[in-house]
Amino acid sequence: MWVEETKKGKYKFIERYTDPLTGKYKRVSIVLDKNTSQSRKQAQKALLDKIDRAGQEPDKTTLSDLVEKYREEQKKTVKQSTYRRNYFACQTLMSILGADTLVSKINAGYIRKSLLATGKEHSTLNEHLVRLKSLLRWGYRNDYVKDISYLEKLEPFSDLPHRAKIEDKFLESEEVAALIAAMSVRKWRDLTEFLVLSGLRFGEAAALLWSDLDFKARVIHVSKNYDSVNDVITTPKTRTSVRDVYMQDDLYALCKSIVAQAVGASVVSISAGN
Repeated sequence: MWVEETKKGKYKFIERYTDPLTGKYKRVSIVLDKNTSQSRKQAQKALLDKIDRAGQEPDKTTLSDLVEKYREEQKKTVKQSTYRRNYFACQTLMSILGADTLVSKINAGYIRKSLLATGKEHSTLNEHLVRLKSLLRWGYRNDYVKDISYLEKLEPFSDLPHRAKIEDKFLESEEVAALIAAMSVRKWRDLTEFLVLSGLRFGEAAALLWSDLDFKARVIHVSKNYDSVNDVITTPKTRTSVRDVYMQDDLYALCKSIVAQAVGASVVSISAGN
């Protein structure tokens, strides 16, 4: 350790050490008001603590430590719905990989073995893998993780082709007609038909205002989304979700009918109040 006097009359205590990651020399320093035997002892201890933290702290970061830091930033940078989704995704990752697992010890083999041990479908494991890679890459960008080169070894688990997975999840036109005809509550029947004819997601439809229906141009302006989990109106899922949907004849007639019902209900309500 050596001492240098600053321009302001204080004393900078400096120590040099070898970075265990690079093998290169680095310096740490602390500024104190005096240069006495007591202050030198104080400086020596503080410098050794700095060196110890610089060389060891990253290696001691656990998965739960990383998740905590990740969530702190997410609260400030993403929508509430996205934060909630990632919150539970991280909970799942910690339960699979171990919350106390050192991030520096995680590797491709451990990840694959841990994921497969859950017995979940490969499509689900691939979702976990996407979330984990995103978390680790964030940690690398923010200097909480030293090395993520092993992520290149992690390929998606084999899964059914997209067409095979979705072919039984859609109704044929006759099935849709039968479903709507069997619905006895009008508002749910109208909503179902509206979603089918417009192609809107439920959250997009639930966020619509009357002003979003432009009957003159025959378009529906989609610019918002209802987050049912957090009970808030937010921006749509993606930028491309902001769009105008054309009202073909069936959709146009349905929207007119829905508006007429709403206006009629309002008139009845006002009359009853009088």
